[in-house]
Amino acid sequence: MKPRWARLLAALPAVTLTAGLATPPAAAHTSLPHLHKPLGLPRPALPTAPLRQEPLGAPLLRPSAERAHPPWAATTSRGWNDFSCKPSPAHPRPVVLVHGTFGNAVNNWLGLAPYLVRRGYCVFSLTYGQLPGLPLVGGLGPIHASARQLAAYVHRVLAATGARRVDIVGHSQGGMMPRVYLKYYGGRHRVHTLVGLAPDNRGTDAHGLTKLLDAAPVVKRRLYELAPGLIEQETGSPLLRHLNAGGDTLPGVRYTVIATRYDEVITPHRSQFLHGPHVHNVEVQELCPLDLAMHAMLGLSDPVAWHETANALDPAHATLTTCASVVD
Repeated sequence: MKPRWARLLAALPAVTLTAGLATPPAAAHTSLPHLHKPLGLPRPALPTAPLRQEPLGAPLLRPSAERAHPPWAATTSRGWNDFSCKPSPAHPRPVVLVHGTFGNAVNNWLGLAPYLVRRGYCVFSLTYGQLPGLPLVGGLGPIHASARQLAAYVHRVLAATGARRVDIVGHSQGGMMPRVYLKYYGGRHRVHTLVGLAPDNRGTDAHGLTKLLDAAPVVKRRLYELAPGLIEQETGSPLLRHLNAGGDTLPGVRYTVIATRYDEVITPHRSQFLHGPHVHNVEVQELCPLDLAMHAMLGLSDPVAWHETANALDPAHATLTTCASVVD
């Protein structure tokens, strides 16, 4: 391991802004776009005008055989990422799964993806935000760059399936980052429903640990240079202030936020909730007081969160979510 990554990993307990926690399988290395430029401290102000929307069909990276057919694009043994899948009349929109920090297209969704496939959905997932030297995990690169990668992936899914819109289900950073895509990169016209599982919509204070970084600006600057996607998830970061300015939601998109009061990563947990039209916020303990799910479990194994996700994707056929909801 290169020395700079050893220093980063040693410092991660002080910036616990993480989501996907399983050991991931191998994935192709992906270079990031030009947005990976250290900001340094003090924090600069983000632009007040909306960023220019780039053509969704434009390639983000130089073409190569490896990037055109990365490992996670292949059909998995459990039936998702099948680009020959055609949405049914019952489920006309494909579902795009967006992993959390340190996750990838597979490890974050080993349970939920097959759960949705069994219900008749065309399900897809991508790996975004990879950095040189860390090919196995994503969600560490600049969040605007990750949103552009999501835009390109959604474009590909729509082209393959013939659908007009997708639904997105994201965990942790994967529940917040798509809002950057919606706001700046044309996503509001291509996304019908956004479901956030423990999303850091207003960042996290990591139980106050991020204040330690504010007291050590040199360390914070170095961490930003190594993994900007981590620092951009801190409560009050320029990216989040700009994202949430002017309201949490956009017209034409339906939002569901599913949170747990036992979240140990995105704190305080109620900061995950959105406010505005067509928003449904739910705490899993309101549906099942016995649910002890923590942060990672909402994406990996919690039947209450999964059942509520299915309800959000198909509200016309929603059924009551209780402690008796099971993963079948």
